[in-house]
Amino acid sequence: MLYLVPTPIGHFDDITLRALRVLRDVDVIFAEDTRHTRRLLDHHGVPYSSRGLVSCHDHNEEKRVATVIEHVNAGRSVALVSDAGTPTISDPGYRLVSGVLAHGVQVVPLPGACAAITALSASGLPSDRFTFAGFPPKKAGARRRWLDELATAPGTLILYCAAREVPKVLHDLLESRGDVPVAVYREVTKTYEECLRGSVTEILGDWEGNPRKGEVTLLAGRPQGRDFDDLTLMDLLRERTVKDVAADTGVSRRRLYALHLQIKRNK
Repeated sequence: MLYLVPTPIGHFDDITLRALRVLRDVDVIFAEDTRHTRRLLDHHGVPYSSRGLVSCHDHNEEKRVATVIEHVNAGRSVALVSDAGTPTISDPGYRLVSGVLAHGVQVVPLPGACAAITALSASGLPSDRFTFAGFPPKKAGARRRWLDELATAPGTLILYCAAREVPKVLHDLLESRGDVPVAVYREVTKTYEECLRGSVTEILGDWEGNPRKGEVTLLAGRPQGRDFDDLTLMDLLRERTVKDVAADTGVSRRRLYALHLQIKRNK
């Protein structure tokens, strides 16, 4: 069978006893980066051989499907690990898993580390409903369209990005979702772990004045402006600026600009 084994997202001790047992017992470990996995295995005293540790990343995982099937058909057990967190969750593994399932291979997932869930639990934002979106597009136009599509996503929005990308993502988030409450969790479980909580504009001002490095899990609350219908907002816009209405209602500026243009066309 194929085991999906979550690995620590920072601290090497954040791994379950069952995960260590599986890594000791399987015949072959497929790893996103074998060098990183060797360090983890060495830290916990898990024996392995060079033949039993095989690379499996975005560029070769489709080719590894046949290799996994060959091992399983020969009676061997196989584990899949990524560099950090749960395989297939914004990490390699989806194509491998779907490929071996299509050939009847049993896939056994183990519970364990996931940056999105870890950050959500301490964010102070609603956790009963959330939307995990992974990494936003790098190009500005694609990222704005991507966030616009997620503007009406239910519950708390969770995404990943590099610390250097945070200001650009927050600027676009302000346009698409409004000045909602956010939690920016940097370097989760690592040495320089930090979480900033506040509105988009508050965190944006802090981050631009004090740039950070590292990996970020960014969580954004639900736009309060959904409670305002278009007619109410248009009445407000006839008397006040887009900026003022956005500040008072929490409605995204993008939506308000569209309504403002509609008012001008109807005059």
